[in-house]
Amino acid sequence: MYKIVADSSTDVDQSFLKEFPVTLIPFKLYLDDKEYVDDENLDVDGFVSDMKKITATPKSSCPAPNDFLEHFEGEEDEIYIVTISSHLSGTYNSAILAKNIYNSENPNKKFIHVFDSLGAAAGETLVARQIHELKKLGYTKEKLIESMSVFIKEMKVIFISESLNNLIKNGRISKWKGLIASTLNILPIMSSDGNGEIKLLEKVRNSNKAYLRLIEIMQTELIKSGRKIVAITHVGNPERAEQIAAGVGTLKTVEEIINVKCAGLSSLYADSKGIIVAF
Repeated sequence: MYKIVADSSTDVDQSFLKEFPVTLIPFKLYLDDKEYVDDENLDVDGFVSDMKKITATPKSSCPAPNDFLEHFEGEEDEIYIVTISSHLSGTYNSAILAKNIYNSENPNKKFIHVFDSLGAAAGETLVARQIHELKKLGYTKEKLIESMSVFIKEMKVIFISESLNNLIKNGRISKWKGLIASTLNILPIMSSDGNGEIKLLEKVRNSNKAYLRLIEIMQTELIKSGRKIVAITHVGNPERAEQIAAGVGTLKTVEEIINVKCAGLSSLYADSKGIIVAF
């Protein structure tokens, strides 16, 4: 038996969890002095509304090692952990420390492996789903790790946000990238650089052109890679999410499109009308 544990940057809904069970470890989010726990009880729309009302920088706190440790008990003899990029958060290090503590106290009891997703949000959703698929195919743990390492390295994570302020203020991207959007009325298309950090992919004037260009990029990359599953997560932007789903859904190679709302952490950083895609 196996179990997948992931941090709450993994954007899912109940339909996804029913088919691909994942135990989610919540981040803690802070707006001024108020703490929010990014779990199934969080009113994400309310959180986003509260976030718009404050002037201070929203903050987040990653799960601690003990938050992971409490989920290692049970009948499962294999545990696979999926975390947000180690370049964006300390979650990966917390998970590694939890693994080492558990193994030192319970030698040879369980096999635990931590995957650095090198992404976030929709990217983690795809990684968790792919682990389930490989287990269904009967992959050994060694073969699964090898295959997943390639999957993660080749995965594309791209996003658009109408505001980069929270990413800039929390040091996730450099200030000049934000100035592009705020001073020149340009909507940047951002992506993972393949090593878990954020890079500027393209600069596009106005949102309509930006989303059309995003669809073009996705179509080109999907045809090139042959990837069959696309994940889309959004911050209160279902219309654009549906536009993207329709745009890539025309490709014969695409077999499934996951389309869900962002949870708390993704909403904090993707911010206003944010859209994250992964494939």
